[in-house]
Amino acid sequence: MADLTLYIGNKNYSSWSLRPWLTLRHAGAQFDEVLIPLQQPDTPELLRRHSPSRRVPVLRHGTVIIWESQAVCEYVAELFPNVRLWPEDRETRAVARAVANEVHGGFGEMCRYLAMDIRNRWPLGDRLKTAQADVDRVTQIWRDCRDRYGLRGAHGQGPYLFGGFTIADAMFAPVTTRFTTYGVPLDPISADYVEAIAGHPAMQEWTAAAKAEPWTIDEDAHK
Repeated sequence: MADLTLYIGNKNYSSWSLRPWLTLRHAGAQFDEVLIPLQQPDTPELLRRHSPSRRVPVLRHGTVIIWESQAVCEYVAELFPNVRLWPEDRETRAVARAVANEVHGGFGEMCRYLAMDIRNRWPLGDRLKTAQADVDRVTQIWRDCRDRYGLRGAHGQGPYLFGGFTIADAMFAPVTTRFTTYGVPLDPISADYVEAIAGHPAMQEWTAAAKAEPWTIDEDAHK
């Protein structure tokens, strides 16, 4: 049994769980995974038993308990400093943290109207009437980061926001799945970034597991 245990929700729906899971996988961490299916009869009891906030994700490391996704990612960055989950350059690191914090705490309309549902494809319809401002801001961030940092390899060479993979990419990973699910029209740079995240080996593993899950929740929210 690994010393690290990550409690997560459904892989098809839980955007908050994806972020630390992807970070741990990218870091090469050995960890046990416990999936708590959401909106099931025993979900409240399982969450009460394992999570101080009664939400997922939660990371247990020995006697240490971290119950918030971005805090888990920061903890992993400190556990595995050689993986360089944040850029070393101070300016680049500050920008990476800023955009990670922005997606962590914002874009409520996008999250509401473009709900995460990896295994399905839903018509976009008139969802962008409300979510367009959020979509525009997200894609602006992606273009700016790729132009200012990624293309010049500020954090090493790679297809991600700052070149190499960072926690900022883990934070935006669920957004890329939302855009794919609903067929959101994207500019070429943003489309390339969505493809890059989808091609990450750990993301491919998560996606395959999401498509194989038996649980279905909130279907009406997508129609």
